Amino acid sequence: MIRTPMAENIKHIHLVAACGTGMGTLACILKEMGYEVTGSDLNVYPPMSDFLEENGIRLFSGFDPSNINPATDLVIIGNAVTKKNPEAQAVMEQGIPYMSMPQAVNKFIAHDKKIILVTGTHGKTTTSSIMSHLLETAGLSPSFMVGGILKDFNSSFKIGSGEYMVIEGDEYDTAFFDKGPKFMHYDPYITITTGIEFDHADIFDDLDHIERVFREFILKVKDHSHIIACKENHTLARVLADAGAKAETYGREGDWRFSGHVAENGRTRARIQGPGTEFDLDTPLQGRHNLLNASACIAAARRLGVPDEKIREGLAGFSGVKRRQEIRGVRKGITIMDDFAHHPSAVKETIAAVKPFYPEGRVVAVFEPRTNTSMRQFFQETYPAAFDQADLVCICEPCVKKDIPEDQRFSTVRLVDDIKSRGVPARHFESPDKVIDGIVPELKANDLVLIMSNGGFGNIHERFLERLD
Repeated sequence: MIRTPMAENIKHIHLVAACGTGMGTLACILKEMGYEVTGSDLNVYPPMSDFLEENGIRLFSGFDPSNINPATDLVIIGNAVTKKNPEAQAVMEQGIPYMSMPQAVNKFIAHDKKIILVTGTHGKTTTSSIMSHLLETAGLSPSFMVGGILKDFNSSFKIGSGEYMVIEGDEYDTAFFDKGPKFMHYDPYITITTGIEFDHADIFDDLDHIERVFREFILKVKDHSHIIACKENHTLARVLADAGAKAETYGREGDWRFSGHVAENGRTRARIQGPGTEFDLDTPLQGRHNLLNASACIAAARRLGVPDEKIREGLAGFSGVKRRQEIRGVRKGITIMDDFAHHPSAVKETIAAVKPFYPEGRVVAVFEPRTNTSMRQFFQETYPAAFDQADLVCICEPCVKKDIPEDQRFSTVRLVDDIKSRGVPARHFESPDKVIDGIVPELKANDLVLIMSNGGFGNIHERFLERLD
């Protein structure tokens, strides 16, 4: 147990919407710090529900005022919670102290740490995880709070004895009582920004809206935070220029670059070049986008004085993050992989990343568009090209339903037709059961089934493996 003084005599903390990756991670940190922690959520499913139970968090399924003990000292309210939530209403009526997740992170964990904040539309979880692993390998004992479970730690968090803390900085809004983005709450020592694209259509109107939010953030941190930015993202470059911010860059023509990218035998090799250094990299990370993520972390690590040999060692031994190109199992030579990709750019990069590692088989891409953005028409014209490198595409109706006006809804049927018009075989399915029934009989040894969704997807991964058995 971490020996940390109880803040203001707080003993019992309850988290509303505890199964989100950030909230679940915070719950476990608070438990490890010695607080009594309970949580509730509407959708309680693995892996986060298992993770919470393994860490001794009592979890309630569904929202009910009775879930909040009268002796509760503090309630932390997640950003998915509305002011009409029965537990939120009970908190207000009873006058129980409450705060948002970022406020709690600052109050209980990050107040005395030098924060390395990872922001951007894509790659935050992987980049945060790589950064945490590099600092750990270098013996700096970092703290970290990441939106995924790092395989090397079997955890999404660690409270280390060192001075640095890696935090995944989300642009999503903070809470119903604070509509600003989460990352505005942090005061970073180093800021990594992976790029800016349109996403989160439920809170952002368009790309200009997202740009304004990032510009406000850059203006806030530019004078006291070292900014590391992807030079390949034109929107990010425009935001930095508008804010008058200087940044260390990575990617094509950046301060940090890579060349000679080769994927072979489950490993990726490349030559890394940066200010005053050049070395060879050998890592299990797959895909050009992950070499970009690694480049950002190399730049940050060098800024902190980590020697090249420790950087090479860390990247060579990085085991990855659950639900990011995670192999869930292999049956009869058929690989079942789980990935969090949902934005068109992420889908495209993920397919391109894994394809070279399965040269003797097919990449069967199974996709569930279930985010607030992907269930709307915003990317109707963009998604088809994202699947160009797949050998077979299976588009499944999302397992969750949302109240979206019919004239704004994304059409999965049209997506399948548009993919086929590009010369890629594609099929439409009504449910995960139908996907399994339709695809399993056609799978062959050396095939990869790449399942992409940001949700549980009806536990389709394990059910694929069971059927193959």
